[in-house]
Amino acid sequence: MTSLWPVTSSVFSVVPHDYLGVMSLVIIAGPSNAGPGEREQMLEAASDQLAKRGVAHDEVVRIDVPGRGAGESGDGSLRGELEPMIPLLQSGSLFGEAQGLQIIDAENLQKAEAETLVTLLEGADLQSVEVVLVFSGAVPRALGKLGAETISVRKMWERQAAQWLDAEIRDRGLQFEKGAANALLQRFGTDTASMGQALDQLEEATGRITAEMILDRFKNRPDEPTWNIIDAIAKGDVGTALRRLSDFLVHGHPLVYLAALESDLKKRSLAATAPDQETLKQWIGGSDRQIARMWSLRGRVRESSLRRAQEALVRADRVVKSHPEEVHRVTLERLTVAFCRWYG
Repeated sequence: MTSLWPVTSSVFSVVPHDYLGVMSLVIIAGPSNAGPGEREQMLEAASDQLAKRGVAHDEVVRIDVPGRGAGESGDGSLRGELEPMIPLLQSGSLFGEAQGLQIIDAENLQKAEAETLVTLLEGADLQSVEVVLVFSGAVPRALGKLGAETISVRKMWERQAAQWLDAEIRDRGLQFEKGAANALLQRFGTDTASMGQALDQLEEATGRITAEMILDRFKNRPDEPTWNIIDAIAKGDVGTALRRLSDFLVHGHPLVYLAALESDLKKRSLAATAPDQETLKQWIGGSDRQIARMWSLRGRVRESSLRRAQEALVRADRVVKSHPEEVHRVTLERLTVAFCRWYG
């Protein structure tokens, strides 16, 4: 997709950039009330920074900071979800290849966690680690003093959304009649993440696209079937899976998503233990094509990963059922990222 994100770069001048030696630290700072469009921009900017620095996708450790009051208990001042950053920042890569650390929703860092992160960054003696912190809202002063390069993702306004849409229509080769683009903006406003989903669907249409077609087809946002999310997870495509999850959660309930993940996980687990396809069909039902597809996935995911996925699913279900809605999204996003790693 065409990148016309409203981003600007600046450098904190409190401490020189070489304060961290050869290690690179980048902060992606978005608006405090970031919507799906702005959030997608922030995640894309984070991935782009690591790609520009030559960090391979499979060499990136992504940590999604749980919301306040959520997360697993860990040792010391860090919640369990944040502990993987310690060995990476203390030891770096054992083989010399470039590695990346993404910390998403860093605004949720508790005071002691932020202090620990600053201490780790100050004491790091690394040659091949790139660190990207993604914030919504103000960046804590202690982290700002580290001399990080800062990329600001500004709030999207309708004029910028219109420019983004014009570029997308051109790059995709779509034929929009007069008024059709305005109809999309009328339906989705500045939510470019949803508008991108709508354009994905319109690419399947034949002929010219009219305003009437858009207004009739998209009563609100395009529905996102859960199987599309699971398909992206199976490919290990974190970005697409998170984008589709964001779209689903506009109208879909978290428990529906968890049920879809549970169903897929159950089928994979049964396929791993079934002696043959006929037995698998008796166990889970479905068409021959569906059974053949599930059988083809047999063995692609380790048994240990299937067990970890089941445990994570149970924990996420408990959070959704017992914690406030504010923590549901980050819980599902963290779960999705983990499933991408285990499945992909």
